[in-house]
Amino acid sequence: MPHDPYKALYLHLPFCVKRCAYCDFATAAVPADSPEIDAYVEDLCLQIRRKAKEGELSAIETVYLGGGTPSHAGLSRLSMLLYTLSLSMRLEPDVECTMEANPESLTERMVRDIWALGVNRLSIGVQSFDDEVLRILGRAHDADAARRAVEAARTRFENVSVDLICGIPGQSTESFEASVQEAAHLGVSHVSVYPLTIEPHTPFDAAVLSNELEEPDDDVEAAHMEAAARVLTEAGFARYEVASYAQPGFACRHNIAYWTGVPYLGLGRSAATMTQNAERRMRMQDGRATDDLDARQMAAEDLMLGMRMSQGVSDAQVKQAEALGLAADEAFTELSEQSLVVHENGRWRPTERGWLCGNELYGRLFDLA
Repeated sequence: MPHDPYKALYLHLPFCVKRCAYCDFATAAVPADSPEIDAYVEDLCLQIRRKAKEGELSAIETVYLGGGTPSHAGLSRLSMLLYTLSLSMRLEPDVECTMEANPESLTERMVRDIWALGVNRLSIGVQSFDDEVLRILGRAHDADAARRAVEAARTRFENVSVDLICGIPGQSTESFEASVQEAAHLGVSHVSVYPLTIEPHTPFDAAVLSNELEEPDDDVEAAHMEAAARVLTEAGFARYEVASYAQPGFACRHNIAYWTGVPYLGLGRSAATMTQNAERRMRMQDGRATDDLDARQMAAEDLMLGMRMSQGVSDAQVKQAEALGLAADEAFTELSEQSLVVHENGRWRPTERGWLCGNELYGRLFDLA
């Protein structure tokens, strides 16, 4: 059965200079000069050409080079990848093209060249501007390198994002707040703030099990998220998604695609793809289906994902879900009574409490189906 055209493209570059202590992503620490990276990028270019020939890239509106650490692949490989991309699809300025980078591998020359090759949004994995916190996380850079990376990025890019992590054992609220303030003062246009989670089989997991590291404290994480909201709002950012803040006009369109049911294509190791039509939505990874949703489940998922966004979901979406037999009105009324959502101007929106109690909010809506 034909599927709706893909609007978002994700390219996975699964290599890093080292694996951080908290990371459970499908990445590997590989030397920058390894032939393994050459072979991988060459294969990724072949996949891009193949998908272009099949007509799958004709409607792409956002591209995201993620990892791993794409900047670790180096400039020559990135140039080949971006040149292949520009020959295979419309890579005009109105197509948002994001590349992730880490401070230890982002150079001024790389900034200039990837900008010239069509990247127009740079996302830098800073995580903290506190050297002690970076040491706890096992990052490969220090705070000065993070500052230099952001400053280098801003020599060409207007659209620069930084990632920060909160709720790290040993990280004070003052330290975290100072990192948020520094990001704003450096002039970035977007900040993502993620609470630390201890993932199974990571060094952090082993450290927690052996009592060498404290479990993240939910109350501390909530306090850090509230501090981020206050500092960034005062600096002119708006929170448009549970973990993301942007200056006006700089919300990440690729991320929004994920939360609004836009079909996306993933190429590369462990990249996920989501195809859909009016009757079915399927997610695939490594050639296997990971989700297969019918129309009722799609409607419930769209309500759940909509609650990640500050705009929430419209009354029309709720009515469509009701028409499919989902008790959406009843669910939102219950969530409102728990102060997890609020109804205003024809939309149901998440409250701050709803975002902090996301498991209850998202779970209640997904369970509708």
